[in-house]
Amino acid sequence: MAGNFKAPLNNSSAGKKLAYKHQSLTHTEGIKVISHVQREQDDWYINTLMLENINVPFKYKRKQLYKSLNGQRVNITYYPSKEEVAGFEIEVMNIVRIKVS
Repeated sequence: MAGNFKAPLNNSSAGKKLAYKHQSLTHTEGIKVISHVQREQDDWYINTLMLENINVPFKYKRKQLYKSLNGQRVNITYYPSKEEVAGFEIEVMNIVRIKVS
């Protein structure tokens, strides 16, 4: 399950400090993006990422379109959540911080 996946952290990482303060957050560094889709919803762009070797979507919102992250390695801080899609409950990860590594 994606919530159990944690990559090694470096001691100066802002994401590590954030995850330490908020125990429900997980921080992962250097994970490869295999799919990045952006779609407009109201005044926001919903970004959905699929990451290498993880079968759970990662989502975040932005006010503007963002450059494609396909093939990039990223550092992310996120927390698990549930969403209902077509009557089925699925697990998603909500990203609170993302940075290209």
